[in-house]
Amino acid sequence: MAKGQRLDPKELTTKSNRLVINMTLMILGSVALGLALGYWILPQQIVSHLDTVTTTALYLLLFGIGIDLGRQKEVWVRLWYMGWQVLLLPALIATGSLAGAAVSGLLLGLPFNESTAIGAGFGWYSLSGILIAEIYNVETGALAFITNVARELLTFILVPLVARYIGRFSAVAPGGATTMDTTLPVVTKATGTDMAVIAFISGSVLSTLVPILVPFLIKLKT
Repeated sequence: MAKGQRLDPKELTTKSNRLVINMTLMILGSVALGLALGYWILPQQIVSHLDTVTTTALYLLLFGIGIDLGRQKEVWVRLWYMGWQVLLLPALIATGSLAGAAVSGLLLGLPFNESTAIGAGFGWYSLSGILIAEIYNVETGALAFITNVARELLTFILVPLVARYIGRFSAVAPGGATTMDTTLPVVTKATGTDMAVIAFISGSVLSTLVPILVPFLIKLKT
């Protein structure tokens, strides 16, 4: 580009749209390829070690994000000036998740305590499923597990689209509690490194709320 030449806004929009589409297609393609390999090709001996591999890869991604954050001191200054307001995002996400779960429960004919307790998992499928299964019943615990697994998987697909077409702060919402670990890399990629700290704090707050809200809500009288 020649010095002083201005970029065409339409060209920028087109390039941005292509990046979003490419990122979404890569995520979908990776999941589809993994499903195919796991179902038809990879032997059980290898599959049994995948948990270690994925956990190690996640830690490496988080380590890289940490290094990048450490180099951007302006992010921490911004966070300092935001103060307690940084807690507004997880509060709004929690409220929206519970409200959405309650409405979905009405449409599906689920009791209020079950639907809201499932929604209060905020994507933390292992803990919410176990808590509900032990406190309430196994069937609802299984539903909580499946629902929150689906939320995490959909996060990988939705985040790039939400970040592009709605906004960066809104892109933190789909991940819920998972933005402190598993979905933090995709949120950072889609929204920028400066949003990583906010996403991590949001995920941490929501993760803290899960073991409090799930037992409380599932025990409510209907």
